[in-house]
Amino acid sequence: MRSSLGLKLSAWSAVAFLHVPLALILLYAFSAEDKSYVFPPPGLTTQWFGVAWQREDVWDAILLSFEVAAWSTAIAIVLGTLAAAALARAKFFGRDAISLLLILPIALPGVITGVALRSAFGTLEIPFSFWTIVIGHATFCVVVVFNNAVARLRRLNPNLIEASMDLGADGFQTVRHVVLPQLGSALLAGALLAFALSFDEVIVTTFTAGQQTTLPIWMFQELIRPRQRPVTNVVAVVIIALTFIPILAAYWLTRADEPVQR
Repeated sequence: MRSSLGLKLSAWSAVAFLHVPLALILLYAFSAEDKSYVFPPPGLTTQWFGVAWQREDVWDAILLSFEVAAWSTAIAIVLGTLAAAALARAKFFGRDAISLLLILPIALPGVITGVALRSAFGTLEIPFSFWTIVIGHATFCVVVVFNNAVARLRRLNPNLIEASMDLGADGFQTVRHVVLPQLGSALLAGALLAFALSFDEVIVTTFTAGQQTTLPIWMFQELIRPRQRPVTNVVAVVIIALTFIPILAAYWLTRADEPVQR
């Protein structure tokens, strides 16, 4: 009984540690005080949501982050799926090394990735732009899609592919009617996670953005030189909502995976 109670208290303590700061962001988004953080807030108001809605710099940052996330996710789906297809079942010299190199970008600190990308762009004399941000984000988005796709492909029963070919289907038909239906939920989950990671990425973006201002960079600048602190909290609430939905969807898609086929 004591052990059970201790485990419950530990679990709820961890939940509180993670989510109390998020609750405070939500609270201060309604704060009537616009200069400092006072607890409890002297009053509550919804006026900052209207102010944030009318700020063009907020909308520009949100739109840029959305476009970057969409392109990064699209690139990640193509490259991650192709890499997974090449490495899932085939055995060849250097396969493990290639797998490690594919996973490395998400394992490295973001600062290292950002410095490496900035040095590469500088060496190749590539000007910083929208596409340099997309390339930077795609480096770690590919890993998310690859991990999901390769795990699913390794669980795919090879007899299904052989049966499809024996029945007269060509390679394209087999991929379309057999492989993709089995791979669909894994790719969707990987795409949702990749989109969420890209949308709120700040470290790699800082090194690859140039004069572009994504939403996380906008928030960072507002925290350093605040004009209206509650507006920043309102935007943070929007980010939480936008990233929570795809992450939750990816969780529901992957937690009930099919059993291993033999």
